[in-house]
Amino acid sequence: MTFLSIRETRKQGRPGITALFDIMAQQMEIDFDVPKFLHQERQKAPSNLQRYFTTFEDLYERKLWHQLTQSILEFFSQPASAAHQIPIFQQFIAEWESKINKLSLVQIALKAANNCAELKDSVQFLNDITSKVDTPETKDVYVLALMETAHFKLLLNQLDEVRKAIEDSEKILDQFDSVETIIYASFYRVSAEYYKAKAEYAQYYKSALLYLACINVDELSPADKVGRAYDLAIAALLGDMIYNFGELLMHPILDSLANTEHDWLRSLLFAFNSGDIGKFEALAPHFSKQPLLQQNSAALGRKICLMSLIEAVFRRSNDNRVIPFTEIAAETRLPADEVEHLVMKALSLKLIRGSIDQVDQTVIVTWVQPRVLDKEQIDGMRRQIAAWDSQVNRISTFVGDQGGEVFAQ
Repeated sequence: MTFLSIRETRKQGRPGITALFDIMAQQMEIDFDVPKFLHQERQKAPSNLQRYFTTFEDLYERKLWHQLTQSILEFFSQPASAAHQIPIFQQFIAEWESKINKLSLVQIALKAANNCAELKDSVQFLNDITSKVDTPETKDVYVLALMETAHFKLLLNQLDEVRKAIEDSEKILDQFDSVETIIYASFYRVSAEYYKAKAEYAQYYKSALLYLACINVDELSPADKVGRAYDLAIAALLGDMIYNFGELLMHPILDSLANTEHDWLRSLLFAFNSGDIGKFEALAPHFSKQPLLQQNSAALGRKICLMSLIEAVFRRSNDNRVIPFTEIAAETRLPADEVEHLVMKALSLKLIRGSIDQVDQTVIVTWVQPRVLDKEQIDGMRRQIAAWDSQVNRISTFVGDQGGEVFAQ
């Protein structure tokens, strides 16, 4: 869901947090009548949800806290329950929240926070929950609450506070061998949202891919899939240090762009990954559809030349990596006098290692950056291994024939 759509879906007339705190203070002065509250809420609820309130009362009276928690989570997952979530959390759940698993408590609170009338109310609501789980025993859950609070702060454009939340959360997560996947997903999702707002493409690309690794992509809506694939594609193209798109090209999220108005963007990624300058030039007219690409067309031209150089080196066997400037010029479609600068750029970015022989006008490449390979590149490597195996067999046969009795002994 986009930032705008989150705001648009907030319904007016829902109780503000301050008003709810006043209600809570008044309720604490007298014994809270749980059955009465649940009966009142039941009368307000749609008929298909009324059965939940009977279940809540039964499980509460029997003190079956785990079952009650699961029932609450199920109820909160129903879209029609939105109007009841804040009152239930602030009045009913408050009566037994000490019995709830802290991760479940935060998950329930997050659903309720989305129904506050204003963004600042959501922040205030979650700040209270965050303080409750800020204990040595629940630091992992604290990260979840902190990052989801940061999500709402990001919508309020409080970027400095969001940055601090990311840094604090990262330090905490580094202390754990592992935490619940939902916590990692929250951390990477909000981090990606922050980097997108800051136009830090490489960081966004990394965080967004890690977020997708933490969730079931099939559970995303079609529109969300397209949106995330589109943003990842733009970040991959504009990220300064991203010169291998294999990980994204192999991810199922990219298939969501197929047969859409953004299909050309998918094709452009494949062209970059294979260093195909001809295909890049054929797709360049589409840049006018995306202002960021239009504004950075010169940088994209330099990037495709570097990708073409890397691919040309990668296709060569280890014993055939002395490359004349003329071959590089042909591969990259650059004038001969610009080849040396291109190679120096690749060396400075650590995309390749080696040296330049200015006298012979050649490049000696000793290493090329490891790559996540697509299927065509894997097939190319298979052919290289087959050629190497054939060469080893020929040498072995030659040595056996020429060595004769010496090797036999």
